[in-house]
Amino acid sequence: MVVGFTQLQSKSKSDIVALIDSTSRFDYYCWDLYARVSQWYEGDKERLKARSDALHAIEQGSNELAEIAELISRAVLLRHLETMDRLDIEYDFLPRESEILRLHFWESAFELMKQKGVLYFETEGKNKGCWVMTRPKLSRQIEDSALSTKTPTQAREAWMGHPETADPSASLGVTDEAEKIGPDEDAKVIVRSNGTVGYVGKDIAYHLWKFGLLGRDFGYRRFYRYPNQHEVWISAELGEPDHPHFGNVAAIYNVIDSRQADPQNTVVEAIRLLGYTEQAAHYTHFSYEMVALTPRCALELGYEIKEEDRAKSYIEVSGRKGFGVKADDLLDAAIHKARVKVIAGNPEMDDQALYRDAAQQAMQGNDAIVQDVQNAITNWTDPASRIAKIVSTGALRYFMLKYTRATVIAFDLSDALAFEGETGPYIQYAVVRAESIFKKAGIDPEQALAADVDYARHFAADSGTEIWELWLLAGKTSFVIEQCIATTEPAFAAKHAFQLAQQFNNFYHRHHILTEADEDRKKFLLATAAVVRRELMRVLAVMGITVPPVM
Repeated sequence: MVVGFTQLQSKSKSDIVALIDSTSRFDYYCWDLYARVSQWYEGDKERLKARSDALHAIEQGSNELAEIAELISRAVLLRHLETMDRLDIEYDFLPRESEILRLHFWESAFELMKQKGVLYFETEGKNKGCWVMTRPKLSRQIEDSALSTKTPTQAREAWMGHPETADPSASLGVTDEAEKIGPDEDAKVIVRSNGTVGYVGKDIAYHLWKFGLLGRDFGYRRFYRYPNQHEVWISAELGEPDHPHFGNVAAIYNVIDSRQADPQNTVVEAIRLLGYTEQAAHYTHFSYEMVALTPRCALELGYEIKEEDRAKSYIEVSGRKGFGVKADDLLDAAIHKARVKVIAGNPEMDDQALYRDAAQQAMQGNDAIVQDVQNAITNWTDPASRIAKIVSTGALRYFMLKYTRATVIAFDLSDALAFEGETGPYIQYAVVRAESIFKKAGIDPEQALAADVDYARHFAADSGTEIWELWLLAGKTSFVIEQCIATTEPAFAAKHAFQLAQQFNNFYHRHHILTEADEDRKKFLLATAAVVRRELMRVLAVMGITVPPVM
């Protein structure tokens, strides 16, 4: 982005400040420019030098390019927080790569890895001049070929020279065995020959901090306050004296797509090679496959799709090509679709009533109320839109979670928002249906569960086995949640929620709870509905899904 603004658009720092102040969705502007820069690089590979120069300047700091990078990143980050808040996703702390470098996190990690023999300076082959990481398999070969040495570290030093040699370009005293093997062409480059630190290197330093193994800490400053007053902190060189405690964690879950498996494995292996085996064992790469679009969804979102692509099961998105879905656009489209369905089921929520109210107020000269009504409709804050937001957020979350992590997700907005089938709205509606039962019965679910019921008699009845299966399924919620955690597979929770909602809907249609003549059986049926409602709400809450009052 720095290259795009300075090279393609010839914008100064003050120009960019003015653009940020005057652009409501600055991230959209950056999206388009990012695609243009990617195409600009492809037009002439010599232009990649501009990217390298910008990276150097940003890492060095205290220059105009670094200040421009700071402006752009903060503006985009603020927009990201606003967008994620629409999905009920909040952050606590935002660590930045700039502080990892400027607070010498990387230097500390670099020295530690050199001391432990995790890194060595390559003097030949394609990685000549780079600091590369010892691979586990190669490390074992080194140790096997140096049995006379006293320690694994000494073995590495004997095989490839001490990594802290004053002049790394000088001869490192390589043994005859090493000459036979030659340079490890597949070794992971951590520091490039031009001196820049690769992403993985900074990530290793960052995760050592996470585990409290680095001996250094960030400065912390307040960055953003959500509407609910929850504060987000950001890393800084000089921080505020009073701040929450971050870092020094017991376990790490990194939610990064499967294409980052190799860098993630490198980070884990670096931690293990440093001797922190327990921490490495508690480092989990929560990988997932890519998210694509169905051709139908792409068309609904306004993209032009080639005729030959319309028959495909999915179309890959690409930020570099400018083809993808902006989260705010997706949310707006989802809320609009959900709102139409909510109004269809609840005609009294039709916004025409709001317009009529606004017109009446306008005739009476009350412009303030007119503006409030218009703002409510525009900003999705009228009653139907508030419910639609809950439904659409639940739909998006459920759709993304119902697939196993190794499955390519072909996202389809219409499928996600369907009120029937394996969808978030279907499960939400099951809870709304249960709530309606208790409202009409004039009893709280907790009261239903506390009622004195002859369960043995009712479970022994003809329908007892069927209802017992529903109770049994509801009782598995805790086990399923534990299974999700143990296997890092949230799809189990999604499947459980759907099956429970499905069985409850069958139960609802077979047993007329409110008109049941046998009072004790009615209590039994109400207790059943209360158990299912409670467990559905529990498993939905684990997935970050709430339930609207009506649908």
